[in-house]
Amino acid sequence: MYSTEKYINPKSDYYIYTPGSVARNLFLYPTIIGHFKYEKGYRLYRESFDSFLCIFIKQGSCIVKTLGQTFTAHENQVVFLDCYQPHSYESDTPWEAEWFHFDGPLARTYFETITQNKNVVLSLSATYRFEKYLSKIYTAFKNSDPISDAIMNNWIVNLMTELIVSREENDGPTNSSDVIEDIVSYIMDHLSEELSLEELSSKANLSPFYFSRLFKRETGFSPHDYILTSRINHGKYLLLTSQLSVKDICFRLGFSSESAFCTAFKKKTCQSPGDFRATHTADRNE
Repeated sequence: MYSTEKYINPKSDYYIYTPGSVARNLFLYPTIIGHFKYEKGYRLYRESFDSFLCIFIKQGSCIVKTLGQTFTAHENQVVFLDCYQPHSYESDTPWEAEWFHFDGPLARTYFETITQNKNVVLSLSATYRFEKYLSKIYTAFKNSDPISDAIMNNWIVNLMTELIVSREENDGPTNSSDVIEDIVSYIMDHLSEELSLEELSSKANLSPFYFSRLFKRETGFSPHDYILTSRINHGKYLLLTSQLSVKDICFRLGFSSESAFCTAFKKKTCQSPGDFRATHTADRNE
């Protein structure tokens, strides 16, 4: 459904969900999820709304008031609210967010553990995994996909886990392995796209220079070589398990041209893609 609220872009959408009795007694479950673009001057105030709310700020910033305190949330931060308590959020500038209301037997325990009832604006060391699971929930509703309450619970638990881990990291030393693990996951999910050092370092919230050193220390590869090696390894798999042409494979793996793919493949394997397919197919048939 599209929002009709004042100061919200009319293309902003939201979806309402009514969980079954098993979910209410056993799981964390979503009640409403949406993706809103807020216009200048938007303000919401509630005395109470029976749920908890996670807001991921995609662009801009907003001011949040709850628990007798005032907070400012910026891009790539998460606002986590106990909506059973009076709360408000507003901004004098445009902003954009994905959000979901949820509840369940353990919802309050998660809220108290994550916020410690004092800090409802949370910073993630890297946002990829949080955005990934939030997108899964939003997309499932948007596409009317048949998703079980158990799977929905799993996605929300994963979101809560990301917030718990980030709070612990903010309380202690940053775990560089987790940062690089997030980036490696992002690379594997976006092999067909252009992946620049600037984009990857930005997602890790690090300078390109420091990110490159950290990535090399954790993986043994430079970012460029890791991406190239992953694409070639994926290319090997497709050459042996599919009937895709070399041209189709090269574009599926994000190469700019068939010749660029063949040159990189031969440099890594000492064979052209065609020779590799022919040789290994013959070996399997003997």
